[in-house]
Amino acid sequence: MPTTFFGWVGFLLEQYGGLFLSGTGMTLLIALSGTAFGFLIGLLVAIVRTLDVPRGMGPIKRALRKAAHALIAVYIQIFRGTPMIVQAMVIYYGSMQYLGIDMDRTVAAILIISINTGAYMAEIIRGGIVSVDRGQFEAAHAIGMTHWQTMTTVVLPQAIRNILPSVGNELIVNIKDSSVLNVISVSELFFQAKSAAGTYYKYFEVFFIIACIYLALTVTVSRVLRYVEKRMDGPDNYVICGSQSDSRAEIVVNREQEEEVDRQWQSR
Repeated sequence: MPTTFFGWVGFLLEQYGGLFLSGTGMTLLIALSGTAFGFLIGLLVAIVRTLDVPRGMGPIKRALRKAAHALIAVYIQIFRGTPMIVQAMVIYYGSMQYLGIDMDRTVAAILIISINTGAYMAEIIRGGIVSVDRGQFEAAHAIGMTHWQTMTTVVLPQAIRNILPSVGNELIVNIKDSSVLNVISVSELFFQAKSAAGTYYKYFEVFFIIACIYLALTVTVSRVLRYVEKRMDGPDNYVICGSQSDSRAEIVVNREQEEEVDRQWQSR
């Protein structure tokens, strides 16, 4: 048997490398899926929260909209105000005990992460929407756009760029916080580490390996998201067609004109 720290690290990697890899894969699956679904939940919630309740609206629609706002506020407050480990216990064991639903643990894990992330994403996206100049809302409504069209074509493309760092932070948090799901026996990285550590009682060595894996995951995700942010930055990647201050815009316009002339000749 090994007698040194790094000897044990190498031995444990050799013995349980496959176990660690499967746990890493499960952690990434839960974190990526939960963040993606949570983003969609937060997006819908944020759009609904931006809907006004004008006085001239009919009483039924007005009451429904107010009720929707109240339910959303309760949802956000509950899931931002309680720990995810408690939410996991309540949702998984509560649905089993009172609803008779025996959920698959992986499905339950993704559901828990999604609902929890959605509450945070709703506030993040709402902040991104608020950061867009109010005049753009008014201009879109002035040309006849609906609230949904204004959001999807004018506001959200700008808001998403503004909130991308916060979305990246949520993904990193979910990678780390997925470890709490071991309370419902989800076989993610932390759960697999406990199984490996209990065999030889080498907890320090095993969790040193696990810490390195978590660090590698979060650093990689940070680098990828930073690259995406740079790609979404404006002046270095986008050319405004017809711009008088960018010579490349003339190339774009002229090329489009040439293609249009070619199409006209071909049609004759």
